[in-house]
Amino acid sequence: MNRPFRDWRLQRVWIVGASSGIGAALAQALLARGARVALSARRNDELVRLAGTAENALALPLDLGDTAAFSAALDRLERDWGGIDLVVFCAGTWTPMAATRLDADAIARTLAINLQAPMTACAALVPRLLAQGHGAIGFVSSVSGYRGLPQAAAYGASKAGLSHFAETLHLELVPRGISVYLINPGFVATPMTATNAFRMPALITPEEAADEIIAGLARTGFEIHFPRRFTFWLKLLRLLPYRIYFPLARRLTGA
Repeated sequence: MNRPFRDWRLQRVWIVGASSGIGAALAQALLARGARVALSARRNDELVRLAGTAENALALPLDLGDTAAFSAALDRLERDWGGIDLVVFCAGTWTPMAATRLDADAIARTLAINLQAPMTACAALVPRLLAQGHGAIGFVSSVSGYRGLPQAAAYGASKAGLSHFAETLHLELVPRGISVYLINPGFVATPMTATNAFRMPALITPEEAADEIIAGLARTGFEIHFPRRFTFWLKLLRLLPYRIYFPLARRLTGA
């Protein structure tokens, strides 16, 4: 089981993808609860604005896809903080993509940001956490990774892969004292989802998403999914055989 986070005072948290959306809201919520929070993303101006005058906030700009930059930032946090209690990977990208209009460049970019970057970052991170003997990793994935959905040819595949990676890490790392959380939001009102031209059921704010994540981190379970009034039905769809799922998904989505 994961080690629950119930008292955030002086917990050392690193949020990668903190400049907007869920990452920014989570950073603000944890700072308000007394955690020390390192904020990473490519846009330094947004990180500085978010950190404001909070003494327990640290702006640490980087591109998650740059493995050398990630390792250097990790070195700095270990030097300045003496270790890290939780790393949350929030960085992601979404490009609607139908099966009839596959875009090779967009596929490569989606997989690089959503899947490859957090995986290669963990190649540097996991040995450090094992060496310190404790720590936790959270991956913000998506319910789009549950089953194939229209317009999600690249995004859904990247999130399904990230979920698989998180499951594997949980199996092998929890017995060694490292907690691993899989965070599966439904629709959240962020700059990324603002481009959607369809109605997003059970849409919630980034602040509501942050509260759900914090509540999930206070428990010992692996998956944190929300809002449950939406994710409950998607989980039921996962149980259906393909002969039922495919026609039902086409009808529900208008595909």
